[in-house]
Amino acid sequence: MPYKLSSWDLSQLYPGFESAELQNAFDMIEEQVASFEGVRSKLTPDISTEQFMQIMKADEVTTRIASKLQAYAGLSFTADTQDQKSQALQARVMQFLAENQNRALFFSLWWKELDDANAKRLMDASGDYRYYLEAMRNFKPHTLSEAEEKIVNLKNVTGVNALGNLYDSITNRYVFKMKANGKEKDMTAAELFSYRYSTDPAVRAASYQAQFKVYAADGPILGQIYQTILRDWHSENLTLRKFKNFIAPRNLSNDVPDEAVEALLGVARRNTGVFQRYFKMKAKHLGMKKMRRYDIYAPLAASKKKYDWNTAVNMVLDAFAGFSPKVADLAKRVFDQNRIDSEIRKGKRGGAFCWGFLPEETPFVMVNYQGNSREVATLAHELGHAIHAMLAEHHSAYTFHSSLPLAETASTFAEMILIDKLLAEEKDESVRRDILFKQMDDAYATVMRQSYFALFEKTAHELTQKNASVNDLSKAYLDNLKEQFGDSLELSDEFKWEWVGIPHIYQVPFYVYAYAFGQLLVYALYQQFKEEGESFKPKYLKILSAGGSESPERILKEAGVDIRDAKFWQGGFDFLARLVGELEKLPVEKAKKRDAKSVKGKVKSAKRKAVKKVSKAKKKK
Repeated sequence: MPYKLSSWDLSQLYPGFESAELQNAFDMIEEQVASFEGVRSKLTPDISTEQFMQIMKADEVTTRIASKLQAYAGLSFTADTQDQKSQALQARVMQFLAENQNRALFFSLWWKELDDANAKRLMDASGDYRYYLEAMRNFKPHTLSEAEEKIVNLKNVTGVNALGNLYDSITNRYVFKMKANGKEKDMTAAELFSYRYSTDPAVRAASYQAQFKVYAADGPILGQIYQTILRDWHSENLTLRKFKNFIAPRNLSNDVPDEAVEALLGVARRNTGVFQRYFKMKAKHLGMKKMRRYDIYAPLAASKKKYDWNTAVNMVLDAFAGFSPKVADLAKRVFDQNRIDSEIRKGKRGGAFCWGFLPEETPFVMVNYQGNSREVATLAHELGHAIHAMLAEHHSAYTFHSSLPLAETASTFAEMILIDKLLAEEKDESVRRDILFKQMDDAYATVMRQSYFALFEKTAHELTQKNASVNDLSKAYLDNLKEQFGDSLELSDEFKWEWVGIPHIYQVPFYVYAYAFGQLLVYALYQQFKEEGESFKPKYLKILSAGGSESPERILKEAGVDIRDAKFWQGGFDFLARLVGELEKLPVEKAKKRDAKSVKGKVKSAKRKAVKKVSKAKKKK
């Protein structure tokens, strides 16, 4: 049976919004939490390991039901952000879980306050729960009183979380108007963004302009939403919890040392020249004196090669099978169990993601597929996330999901496996060259762009605390872009509104550096794979199968990686610099000739249109 574009089947979780099974989930959590409240008096420093493990297992039972409930609500909302029943369920679940989290809050507070000797005694006997318990104690210096923690939990539901949902609802209802093939069309974001990879410079520019026209109109409102989220972050994390800076809460949540993140961002800032050199070189291949920001993802090949969904799925599965049949079988589960939403619909959230919610359950994957090679790579990326979760299915509900920085390892590695397959099989030299350039384009999007998003977030937090306006943030974002690009391309003023269209900075502050972390790590791992061949595969699968059962630093130390060392991160940029050097050796004559004709044709066309307008004006006179 060929694979077909479709929506996912959420009835595997619950039959429907009004179903008895869904209501039963709410009831079960109520019962479990009421029972859990009864253990409060048993939480003493000398509690037996047996009794402690019974409490942990009871807590996990509740967490499992809550994770499934949260997934159903979140995935339903994602499938149609404009559906009122989905919106209502999302709000109900968030409020309900926050209230019940507050009832069970006493356990985590007791655990953080427990003396080190007894904590070690219990952790030594806790099996797969050990790292979860250890990581919880890392937050001890930043924990508030029980009453304060309860207020924060409730405040988040109707405050910062509600603002995130509001942002999603506003931006996912946008309709963008753009002229394509001579006709003005209404488009979703996914449809609009696909034109950024057009071979026509005017079409590429029009895609960005259509987006920024809409976002600029709502920019002051979207900007105020963001600033309110930042003020909330500051009030809770710096004022109340006493974190030393804006990014520290995310670093602790990721269990990544501050020094490692600062090393990564510092190295990225020192290596802007790698991509500036690339953009100047790519301009020559495009037949342009200087690229515009609109042209960053411009293809070199004139080919309009498309891949239907069935072809794309089989390409990705075949690439995975070439690396490991086990990996391919895991990816196939997503399709066999109808856990992928691939079609484009109005109201559906844009972009792509993977949602793993329980260790034994196949994750759900969302893409917005339109058939170009980049979307094939996106499919491989999201399936990489799913594979990562499934390889860790032997862990508990607390430890199967990796921390954010390592969460991007399997996904970016999966893309590189696919690229290798495409290069090995493609016979058309122009297409092969385009694939190599796309690899560098994607490196910019994943490494430098995401690093500079994180740097912008730092600046935005600082400015917001100084009562900066939305326009001040827009100016800071434009300055951020100017530092990235230097004199390598032309940057139009309208890009100052790009930041209000970046969902990650609204939903998960400082998430973005995880992409750069994962990509640079994968460069190191992939070079190791090329050198070691088959002997590398078990070591790589071991990293993935660890899930979130250890800290990222410990997992990577076993693989010989020191994430605190700037030299490690520099190694990734050195790899990219070598890739640019290889691309610079490729001849540009044919591309120049082709693009020169294209530009010349456009100039003639523009002149003809201008003559017609003048002629019409004269007739009117």
